[in-house]
Amino acid sequence: MTTARADAVHFPAGVDPGDVDLLEEVSLPAAWAKRWAVEPSKPTLWDASNGWATRGDLARRTKTAAGRLYGAGLRKGDRIILSAAASVDLVVAHVAALRLGLIVVPVNGAYRRGELAHIVGDAEPRAAVVDNHEWVRWLAELAPEMTVVSPQLDLEDAAAPSLDQLGSRDPALLGYTSGTTGVPKGAVLTHGNLLAGADSVRIAWRWEPEDRLVLALPLFHMHGLGVGLHGTLLTGASAILLDGFSPDAVLDAAAAHDATLFFGVPTMYNRLAQSDRVAELSRLRLCVAGSAPLSADLHRRLEEAAGVRVLERYGMTETIMLVSNPYDAEHRAGTVGFPLPGVEMRLAPDSGEVLVRGPNVFAGYWRRPEATEEAFDHEGWFRTGDLGELDEHGYLRLRGRAKELVISGGLNVYPREVEDALRTHPEVDDVAITGTPDEEWGELVTAWVVAVAGKSPTLDGLRSHLDGVCADFKHPRLLHLVEKLPRNALGKVQKHLLA
Repeated sequence: MTTARADAVHFPAGVDPGDVDLLEEVSLPAAWAKRWAVEPSKPTLWDASNGWATRGDLARRTKTAAGRLYGAGLRKGDRIILSAAASVDLVVAHVAALRLGLIVVPVNGAYRRGELAHIVGDAEPRAAVVDNHEWVRWLAELAPEMTVVSPQLDLEDAAAPSLDQLGSRDPALLGYTSGTTGVPKGAVLTHGNLLAGADSVRIAWRWEPEDRLVLALPLFHMHGLGVGLHGTLLTGASAILLDGFSPDAVLDAAAAHDATLFFGVPTMYNRLAQSDRVAELSRLRLCVAGSAPLSADLHRRLEEAAGVRVLERYGMTETIMLVSNPYDAEHRAGTVGFPLPGVEMRLAPDSGEVLVRGPNVFAGYWRRPEATEEAFDHEGWFRTGDLGELDEHGYLRLRGRAKELVISGGLNVYPREVEDALRTHPEVDDVAITGTPDEEWGELVTAWVVAVAGKSPTLDGLRSHLDGVCADFKHPRLLHLVEKLPRNALGKVQKHLLA
């Protein structure tokens, strides 16, 4: 007797999961080039500065941009930082880098000098595409030999000898993440990982060339880049790129461009639910939420106000997307659904930790063999660090994070990093960072502080101390002064007791 695959729920009727090869097209650049050769006049990407770029525009512009990068001395395997506002120009630079075989390093533009310095020192990039003038100065100080350009790639024209000559195992992207270590490490995603990740959601969410996505997510984040952008281009669909989020901007774009899709984080959906225009979401065929849990109450409010049943999914930097509520079945609030096409998932019997395998799972950590070895078990299952359980219908429910990551507004905050910075405050003797559940932000960064004798540090004082050290989204929003932090016999802070 053959056991049904857990991912079978995501396939359209009549499609045999065994007949689907997520790596058939080898790489996203190769697949994109094929899409662009068909109907080159079709509008594909829109931004406020450039208007619509067609498939043909992307084919020509990315070829030119790849030549410029090649002319600047960049070669296959070189790393290139990308950090700028979402725009067609940034997409062209990103795609050109991938077509040339460079390894893209997406970085949050809110990072401060110390955070940027770590990535520069670790990834050793040879170039950076940025739109932050302060960063230009910092990069000149950190790596004087680095080529630093704007998203318009103001470099001399040259011809690259070849494009899209890529294997599925070739590294494509270096996404920095850190779990509990406090020191961000680069997850190496191959061209096959990116292709499988995008193709799995194309299948599961019935993504078609006629779809149009309102994309207000930042392109340094896997949700915006690895799902929103990559999926749009792979499907041959189109997207409206917004530089930032507001309910009015999203709803205006959806109306003006006949959009069918919106992907967001709970913070965005909470603000949309508060808008007096929330009913306009009903024009969309699919709304997807991720990066943090969407509360049952927010699910209910959106369904009542707009008739929208938001589809939740689950992924991470190391794996792109892993699990999703099914398109053609119940979107169950409080769960993230079933493994996506090609993903194998099981729960560790001793802890309930979510373990996964599949063509979307990363190759390992950049120059960190010990961390890579620790991240996988002896059978090749990746340890996500998330704790889960299956409900009576097989939907996955996440119970917490073994790695103590805090996700606020859809962005990752690594407690150790903030704790180390706050320990240098003259009024702080000891500190622990946790996340407090919040309807709008998912979690609020919360500081539990043991004060130096006779001192009373304030929340504003702690935030001011972090200015220039950590990005604003990492600053604590809540402060609790405590006499001591609960620790176990080995001295480890027992954060689950902080409540």
